[in-house]
Amino acid sequence: MKRRALWALIAVFALILAACSSDDADTTTTAAAPDTTEAAPATTEAPAATTTTEEAMAELGTPERPIQVLFVPSVDTDIIVSGGELMKEALEEETGLSFEVKVPTSYAATIEEMCAAPEDTMGFIPGFGYVIASQLCGVDVAFSAVRFGWGVYWAQFLVPRDSDIDSVDDLDGLKWARPDATSTSGSLYPQIMFAELGIEPGEVVDAGGHPQAALALYRGEVDFATTFYSPPLLPEGRWAPGDQPDIPDEFVDSCAGTDEGRVFCGPDDGYRVLDARASAVGDAADVIQALKIVDITLPIPNDTLSFGPDFPSDLREQISAALVVWQSECDDDQDGDDCSWNQSIGHQDFYNWTDIAPAVDADYDPLRQVVEFAGIKLEDL
Repeated sequence: MKRRALWALIAVFALILAACSSDDADTTTTAAAPDTTEAAPATTEAPAATTTTEEAMAELGTPERPIQVLFVPSVDTDIIVSGGELMKEALEEETGLSFEVKVPTSYAATIEEMCAAPEDTMGFIPGFGYVIASQLCGVDVAFSAVRFGWGVYWAQFLVPRDSDIDSVDDLDGLKWARPDATSTSGSLYPQIMFAELGIEPGEVVDAGGHPQAALALYRGEVDFATTFYSPPLLPEGRWAPGDQPDIPDEFVDSCAGTDEGRVFCGPDDGYRVLDARASAVGDAADVIQALKIVDITLPIPNDTLSFGPDFPSDLREQISAALVVWQSECDDDQDGDDCSWNQSIGHQDFYNWTDIAPAVDADYDPLRQVVEFAGIKLEDL
């Protein structure tokens, strides 16, 4: 009897649970019906949202989605923008593609933009920036700069010409102007040289560009400055590593800028200044007379034209060929009077690329070794 009563009790509970489950199911079904009806308009609108997304992702190189051409702000931004527009026009005419010129706020910001838009970007970035960008997200080099036959450049240490500073050793504890914390020639290589010599500068000022660093020194705001160095053109022969980096003392007073922004010195204007001081002469006519070079660093691989890691290979080839054609139009016009390349990236106040050379990633392995030696980490950016 007890067992029969137990089974009866279980049967009662089973009926109760079944009833509850039925009620829950009915409630769910009933509640679901209005939801399904109300959801119908949302379902109708879904294709429109999808279409809008597809329209936003227009084909790269069209006016709706232009190729982003990024320039690091190592010189005056207005000069980059105006010269960049000349490049934009030349590339659009040669390729039929659409481009947009952009100058991010810093070297690091340029790298960030290339990594954030890996399919859409090409960037004119220095060697150090390229090494970091290639490690961060696979940015890939296509060309390196050539300046008056040189595929490398140097960093220079500028001081007031009337100061008692005669060497880098004298810079210990002094106030320093540099273009940017991530500038290869303006910051990285000088820091390595400081470390090797046991030099510790005092306060550091990020001036925002190479000519700006030179001008900060010219105005007496700092004790020394570091900028890029390109060897001067000589009346005869060619400058060689180990030669005096500055214009001979006897010709310094004769140095003067032209209306085109070039700086010549000496008899028959036989010397031409090509380092960062020449880019500052428009704001300080006597900058060569005021600032001298006390030393230069080891050579640095030239800056690059690099592409985002996922940039389409066919467009990359098209753009690369167009750049070569555009530069070749200037081979017989090195003075830049009629050549848009020399009024753009080839201009002294821009990046001063007199030519371009194909480059591969391995070309920047020496710079990677320097970055490793200096202990620079990706997060330092």
